[in-house]
Amino acid sequence: MIEPTLQINDRKAWWVIGSVSLVVFAAVVALSRVTLDVELGFDPHLFAHINGMLNSAVSILLVVALIFVKQKKYQAHKSSMMGALLFSLLFLVSYIAHHLFASDTSFGGVGGIKVFYYIILSTHIVLAGTILPLILFTAYRGLTGEFSKHKKLAKFTWPLWLYVSVTGVIVYFMISPYYS
Repeated sequence: MIEPTLQINDRKAWWVIGSVSLVVFAAVVALSRVTLDVELGFDPHLFAHINGMLNSAVSILLVVALIFVKQKKYQAHKSSMMGALLFSLLFLVSYIAHHLFASDTSFGGVGGIKVFYYIILSTHIVLAGTILPLILFTAYRGLTGEFSKHKKLAKFTWPLWLYVSVTGVIVYFMISPYYS
């Protein structure tokens, strides 16, 4: 095992994680309803392309982290997970920028592919909107050295986070041909 990085302080953790999660959720909801009419000097859909790359990197890091933990390479696992957290944070910034500067894009597919797209999109949105506190609590338990609690949370958090990151990539590839 590895040494804890943080001191255990559940009361403070609940407050910080809850506050950060609510602020991020509120910001994403509020800012998704706003489009700034600003000339950036480049196509604002560039942010969507960056989002696709960041989500791909998160997916890869999550799988790599799982492999490392199964091999009992805990420091490598921790580094991979911290990388996934960092790329997720960068994704969030880029996601907000995309929605602030690019107008909404409608999916142009028809029939079964349209149904598939909206099923994937709706499950992605619901889970993306709710996964952050799980991710942060799981990371907190790992960083405080509470590995049995970390492992219990990770059994739920990891597959949901992977689903969100993979479906983010799928949604990107399906909607990107319709960017104007």
